[in-house]
Amino acid sequence: MTDYTAVITGGSKGIGLDLAERMLDKGYTVISIARGKSPDAPGELIQMSADLLDAEAVAETARDIAAGHEVTHFVQNAGVIWPNLLEEATPADITGLAQLQLGSALTLLQAFLPAMKARSFGRVLFNGSRAALGVPTRTAYSAAKAGMIGMARTWALELAPHGITVNVVAPGPVLTDNFWGIVPKGSERETQLAKSLPVGRLGTVRDVSNAFLYFADPENSFVTGQTLFVCGGASVGTLSL
Repeated sequence: MTDYTAVITGGSKGIGLDLAERMLDKGYTVISIARGKSPDAPGELIQMSADLLDAEAVAETARDIAAGHEVTHFVQNAGVIWPNLLEEATPADITGLAQLQLGSALTLLQAFLPAMKARSFGRVLFNGSRAALGVPTRTAYSAAKAGMIGMARTWALELAPHGITVNVVAPGPVLTDNFWGIVPKGSERETQLAKSLPVGRLGTVRDVSNAFLYFADPENSFVTGQTLFVCGGASVGTLSL
């Protein structure tokens, strides 16, 4: 089997777009699911619009993709942070991010799973976060990302007999729009944060897509249920954003 089809949520920008471009270069068919379409994306990228917070929209998109494609790679990459202190956090924050990060992944993979099982091959990847270990102002976000790790480990056990691996890439501070939504771009805070990391710099989208490509490689069939922190050493000690 040499034909691969990857579905990437949030593939219209940042980490998702970089990964999409690199998979396209490898000859994959790549489908992005995002709220909006990117005018900067390669023409070969199939862009589908859907709000992953809307469970019905996700289900409809999942059916449409499964009807026209045999998906071999599924990357749950899309995410938002919604930061706030404990006193301002709400149950709706948790419910919303659980749907975005976990519920939509469940619906999409359920649609793609029959094709993966029929081929006895699949790669399921999650964009997690170092925040799963705890970061101030991340009640809902940390909960969703920690839940992602548990869900991935469970799926890894269930799907291993079918040749399907499930792994998590957990970035630390990476220069993306989500990061700059918390830390002003080019600010002194950004500079100091970079200095505080063991490697002395902030991450790039390429650092993260490198890790995704490792797990996505068809030859890597003996690694499943794992979480790889791509964080410049931040997960070794403590870090506050």
